[in-house]
Amino acid sequence: MSKLKYILVVLSVFAGLAAIAQSTVNDDLDEVDGAAVSVSKDVADMQQAQDTTSQEEVDTENQAVIVDYAAPKKYVIADISVSGVKYSNTDQIIGLSGLSVGDTIAIPGESISQAMKKLWTFGMFSDVKVNSKKVAGDKIYLDIYLQERARILSYSIEGIKKGDREDLQNVLTIKRGSEYSAYLRTGAVNTIKKFYYEKGFRNVTVDVVVNKDSTLANGVRLLFVVDKKGKVRVKEIEFEGNKAVKPSQLRGAMKEIHRRRWYTFFWSSKYIDDKLAEDKAKILEYYNERGYRDARILSDSVWVINGKHVGIKFKMYEGHKYYYRNLTWVGNSRYPSDMLTDIMRIRKGDIYDKVTMEKRLLTEDNSVTTMYMDDGYLFFNVQPVEVRVEGDSVDIEMRIYEGKQATVSNIYIQGNSKTNEHVIRRELFIRPGDLFSKTQIVRSIRDLAQMGHFDPEKLDAKPTPNPADETVDLTFVVEEKPNDQLELSGGWGAGMFVGTVGVKLANFSTRRMFDKDGWRPLPTGDNQTLTLRGQTNGSYYKAISTSFTEPWLGGRKPISLTTSAYYTNQNNSMSFYQSGTSTMEVVGLSVGIGQRLKWPDNYFTLYNSVDLQRYILDNWTSQFIFSDGASNNFSFKIVLGRNSTDQPIYPRRGSEFSLGLQITPPYSLFSSKDYSDPDMKDSERYKWIEYHKWTFRTAWFTSIVGNLVFALKAQFGYLGYFNSALGYSPFEGFTLGGDGMSGYNLYGVETIGLRGYQNGALTAYSNGAQIANVYDKYTVELRYPFVLSPQSTIYGLAFFEAGNSWSDLSSFSPFSVKRSAGVGIRLMLPMIGLLGVDFGYGFDKVQGASKANGWEPHFIIGMPF
Repeated sequence: MSKLKYILVVLSVFAGLAAIAQSTVNDDLDEVDGAAVSVSKDVADMQQAQDTTSQEEVDTENQAVIVDYAAPKKYVIADISVSGVKYSNTDQIIGLSGLSVGDTIAIPGESISQAMKKLWTFGMFSDVKVNSKKVAGDKIYLDIYLQERARILSYSIEGIKKGDREDLQNVLTIKRGSEYSAYLRTGAVNTIKKFYYEKGFRNVTVDVVVNKDSTLANGVRLLFVVDKKGKVRVKEIEFEGNKAVKPSQLRGAMKEIHRRRWYTFFWSSKYIDDKLAEDKAKILEYYNERGYRDARILSDSVWVINGKHVGIKFKMYEGHKYYYRNLTWVGNSRYPSDMLTDIMRIRKGDIYDKVTMEKRLLTEDNSVTTMYMDDGYLFFNVQPVEVRVEGDSVDIEMRIYEGKQATVSNIYIQGNSKTNEHVIRRELFIRPGDLFSKTQIVRSIRDLAQMGHFDPEKLDAKPTPNPADETVDLTFVVEEKPNDQLELSGGWGAGMFVGTVGVKLANFSTRRMFDKDGWRPLPTGDNQTLTLRGQTNGSYYKAISTSFTEPWLGGRKPISLTTSAYYTNQNNSMSFYQSGTSTMEVVGLSVGIGQRLKWPDNYFTLYNSVDLQRYILDNWTSQFIFSDGASNNFSFKIVLGRNSTDQPIYPRRGSEFSLGLQITPPYSLFSSKDYSDPDMKDSERYKWIEYHKWTFRTAWFTSIVGNLVFALKAQFGYLGYFNSALGYSPFEGFTLGGDGMSGYNLYGVETIGLRGYQNGALTAYSNGAQIANVYDKYTVELRYPFVLSPQSTIYGLAFFEAGNSWSDLSSFSPFSVKRSAGVGIRLMLPMIGLLGVDFGYGFDKVQGASKANGWEPHFIIGMPF
């Protein structure tokens, strides 16, 4: 019996050590009593469990069993009992152990240890033991002792804001009903700390409170108490050992971590380990660009300045500066070596710049790799090898593997839940059967982003090469985002409050209107745009408009059809309930055709439209050259445009421009009427208005650092006439200043915003009316996004603007402008559109003022140019 007792003790010791290794020792439920459970208590419990299982003897009804390893003895299990459990089913536990009454087991042997392993694996217990209660001859009575783990009923997090709490709940893996253990608690605490480490809260603490549930036995509720403390920011960045490069240059090379200074508004100074690793690579990259191929960071250290600030110190080894000597190519048969060298733009004696070499070789739009991949060489590979380093000179050998040209076999679309697949496919610039082309894939992704239906941050193209048959399958991955807009808003424009009700269906489908299954809730998926909009402020202003656009007329070529109709009514009433004594009505129709061009490149578009408007004035003296009568405007418009921006809402790179001409027939040149006759009535003089209107607009975007974008814009407009006796048209002129009358449609005049001044304040006077015939405007903006997601886009901006207007081209002076500067914010919500608030300061005085205009607030609705 002493041998049996000894082996059971040994098995208990091994079981206890396994429990310590897995860190799964549980606090007994009866000992919780709603108090906080600390790590020190767990350590004590673990030590106690180890001490208990390390005893050399186990009492079995006053018998001492000695186990003889040299001669194991067989026993028949006479009975199995379970002890220590309160909430688990004992029959299930015996079944899980694999032991059964009547089984013959050897002691010592594998049967007992295997049973314990099975119970450990089940994961419900913090302690497992198998004891002998009694031995009678060759019969043994076993008892399985278990200590149950508590079950988690719920958990909550305190001390943080709602948004962080929701984000943490998405990453924590705690589930209702799971077992509570030290392992689970430690993992949850580490997850929470990592979440805040990445936000710069290096001193965050997390306490765990475990409360026993008063209604459900063996249930606990966890409370994580988070104290973020303050963010830890980098106050100093120092360098040692650098002689060729100044510390300020090295600090400038760091893109992720910057010193805390008043002027580092757009740059992060938070200390994050992963970001530090990225910046170390940037420092070495900066050295490599300047020929220091041997540069390395010998060590880096972080010291604590105070509870909120740390300093970073780098010890550098610079090495010598190197230069290119010989550049050779091996393995190229498709393109000659001289051509490849010209693309690299590397000459003997140039600084050995490894970074620029890799860009021109691999990643630039006109790199060697791009040139090969645009010709179908998907399997192309090139490896630059330093074949000889002598003194300060380096010989480079470019080892090329061209492979075979790959043909696109299949194209798959993944992730479109709303937009029809054929609509996506027709926007692609690559087709099955084409040679693989990197540039065409990039262009396809760009055009999918321009549609506005997909999250531009998630668009991707995944190639699946098939080397056996020299083909490749392409999968374009999209993620739908809301793009329709339901507008119910109020805005301030033209000195009045305007209420707007409208709907814009940006992915409409007329094809599915007669399909009952297509109304879910509206027929969508064909990228057509349908808008309905009504505006009013009471009796003074009322407007209604509708438009429809089919981007692929006929479905075979990118030819768009746009139709629109509108009606406005204005009067001179001073409040919403008055009727007014003078009115202006405008009725208009427009039909336009647009197409994508192939020359000079396929970013160009050409748009043509025919417009018909009828103006009816009744004692309208406030705006135009004449005040009574009806006037008709029949015009033809042609616009040549180019847009290469990467996305419409927050472009980071690319440009756009448009050159437009709107022209009417020169009626007066074919008429015998004397338009210089002062007795001619205005209603007769302007029955059919005539003009030629020229507009030019351009914008350029580039990323400075990351998502920090620099935007440069310019625009110009000129309204000309055919007959000097008739003069300028009373309609289609320009007003300049303010927010551009955001959210307010005023037909007969084109409104141009210039922040820092009131609406129309910079408009010149022409023939007694405040309406300009020439204007120019220049804008510089610095933009930085706070949120880029399908649900919303939020970015801030700082701007400088300048512009002016003139009554005649002869007085036009392009740089005699009114200046302003300010800041603003933009919010893009899918169901509402773009909203914004700007505060601009006008540096110059307007007509009739004695001093600079000063600060002006502006409310922006929609996407102004």
